[in-house]
Amino acid sequence: MNSQSQEIKRVVIDREGLPAQFPTHRHSSQFWEHLGRAVATFGFLEEVLGKAIYAFTATRRYDSEEEGYAAYKKWLPKLERALTDQLWNLAESYGKAVRDNSDSTIPNVDELVISIKEATKIRNALCHGSWRPPDATGKSLPLFVDKKKGKFETPIDIEFLRQVQHHVTELSCVVINSVTHMGWQFPGGAGPGKAI
Repeated sequence: MNSQSQEIKRVVIDREGLPAQFPTHRHSSQFWEHLGRAVATFGFLEEVLGKAIYAFTATRRYDSEEEGYAAYKKWLPKLERALTDQLWNLAESYGKAVRDNSDSTIPNVDELVISIKEATKIRNALCHGSWRPPDATGKSLPLFVDKKKGKFETPIDIEFLRQVQHHVTELSCVVINSVTHMGWQFPGGAGPGKAI
């Protein structure tokens, strides 16, 4: 058969015929609201971690003027990373900043860092997953495969999203408390404590 004689059928998507809100049309507005709130709360946690890194590094005491000056020279790049890093790396930097500050009063920083890192797995699926239609119970399994080729396997509904949002709020509060418990005002806030 001659390849030139075969007719090629070219097609394109009829965009005018797509359902309103495509490709998100199969989920309720409430589902998308709760997903958005959960994702936004992760963004808030990232901001809080960046401010906490600033607070712990700005209030750290040094044994000598030379040591303090050397740390000061490295401080701007550290603060820039606190603005640009994503959640996993922010958790790492936060843990180091807390451990390096002798005035820190948080006894379980390693456990907190692990909890934040665990939350990144859900954040990545929520933010980067491709959402499948909900099942009869309203649960949807996002298509998400991580860098280690692990497939996200947890069907998600509104209640799951509420729990995630609440958990991330709690993590944010613990991070804020780690600064204010030392007597410092949390950066950007107007609460009690000494301004940094």
